[in-house]
This record gives sequence, structure tokens and C-alpha cells, in this order.
Amino acid sequence: MSDEPPTPPAELPTAVVNTLNGYSPDRLRHVARYAEELAEHKAREARLEEESAGEEIDERPDDLPDDVPSKATITIKEINDNRYYYWQWREGDTVTSKYKGPVDPDD
Repeated sequence: MSDEPPTPPAELPTAVVNTLNGYSPDRLRHVARYAEELAEHKAREARLEEESAGEEIDERPDDLPDDVPSKATITIKEINDNRYYYWQWREGDTVTSKYKGPVDPDD
């Protein structure tokens, strides 16, 4: 590892770079974790919006609960180092989730 600090991306505003430079290593790790989770959330929302703009699904999967719309997709969430399946769909401006079950580690 270099003794020099990393070069920030050109797209990153100077105010953000200056703020981050003042943070401790622990706080930077928290920011990095949050930024990664936020990026995943926004990507998932964009994917759900793109899918909802497509054609309606005529057939319902056999394991789809009655209170979950047919346009729902399955998402994996990690909580406390455990992975779980959730049905997820868009209702207006919000993304709604419903628990499906744990992820089988053998899959």
C-alpha cells in the first residue's frame, strides 16, 4: 500500500472530498458501508421500475402469496450475516417487501 492518500474520483465534489478527509477510519468504513447499501437500494429501485414499465405477467408463480402482486420479484437481503428471500414490488413511489424465507446455503 502506498504512503500517499488515494486520488479522489474527478466526479466527486470537492466539499465531499474535504468532508471525508476529516473523518476517522471507523467513520469512513461506516460511510462506505452505507454508500454501498444505498447504491444497491437505488439499483434495485431502478430495476423494479424498469420491470414495472414492461408487460404485465399473466401467470402467477405457484409459491406467490395471494397478497403479493404478480409483478413482484425476489430479492435477497443480508441481515446480521444471514441471507433471506423477500418478494419485492413497487406501489407508487415506494418499494414494498414481504418475507419469503431464508436462503438455502446449498443453492
